[in-house]
Amino acid sequence: MRKYAPMIGTVLMLSLTPVAGMSEIREHPKFIDVWNDKGGNVLETVQLRERLGRSGKTVRIRGYCRSACTMLITLPNACIGPNASVGFHAPRIPNTSIIPPYVDQIMGSYYRGGIRQRWFAGWNRSLNMHVISASEYVRLDPQTHICGSIRKSR
Repeated sequence: MRKYAPMIGTVLMLSLTPVAGMSEIREHPKFIDVWNDKGGNVLETVQLRERLGRSGKTVRIRGYCRSACTMLITLPNACIGPNASVGFHAPRIPNTSIIPPYVDQIMGSYYRGGIRQRWFAGWNRSLNMHVISASEYVRLDPQTHICGSIRKSR
């Protein structure tokens, strides 16, 4: 991550802008639930990730998690809901198909295992959304776990 620090100012202007109402974050005594996150600004998600990591609570990714939201799944205190779906696509400048430089590298630095491999094998350059289930995510990144505190619906 440090090797990208000199570029962050440039990338800030090129990175994704936040989407209004992009997710719902619900805080409970033991948990923080991130519901239906469409993604948004990568650098703001890095900051959110740091705040959630310091919370001392389990961060549960629920519903759908797209784009920049996917960077939250690898938090040490995170788990993924059994019914969640996760979507990956190239970061892009809002309302364009322009993929800004370096932003995909920042995102990829938060991925592990097979997720990281697939990211750098093409998801990071694709304008199409690649959606996988929570169980497929865990299969590709066994360090991630399904939230035991959430029941799977049928």
